[in-house]
Amino acid sequence: MAVNRYDGSRAWYTISTYSGYEDKVAESVNDRLDKPEFKGKIFGAMVPKEKSIEIKNGKRTVVDRKIFQGYVLVEMCLSDETWYIIRNTPGVTGFVGTGTQPTPVSEKEIAKIKRRMGVEDPKYTINYQINEVVSITDGPFKGFEGTIAEIDSAKGKLKVLVSMFGRETPVELDALQVKKID
Repeated sequence: MAVNRYDGSRAWYTISTYSGYEDKVAESVNDRLDKPEFKGKIFGAMVPKEKSIEIKNGKRTVVDRKIFQGYVLVEMCLSDETWYIIRNTPGVTGFVGTGTQPTPVSEKEIAKIKRRMGVEDPKYTINYQINEVVSITDGPFKGFEGTIAEIDSAKGKLKVLVSMFGRETPVELDALQVKKID
């Protein structure tokens, strides 16, 4: 397929991949950067990821989560040759753009993505309010319902009043261990 002429300036482009192949595609591109056909043309690939908190077996763990499933960012000077090299990397399904023309990602957007990737401590987003009734989804009180008495946004913790043995008992839970009751 013939590609339109490009201006050859260095920019970031988004390529789509088969789901689950993002890391393999980025690694494949980055492993070939020393080859002569890449020198001064393709500068690197990255899979945008951010740190996220998950609860597994009652324990809080920090994991890297892909920001854009199925996409990899490649910094390159777009030409027919580089388009062909990237397009024919195993796992790549195409470039993101209008028609057959790949669209560069703005520097402002790249800076925003890099800032998001660079955040070391995951953010706690607590979308609960005091006196809200919630269902406990994990831990020893799984299946119980309770009322939120306190919220600690800095630690991502909630104090939930659970009715046990005829009285309300305060239980400290991670915000990820409860869900709103619809």
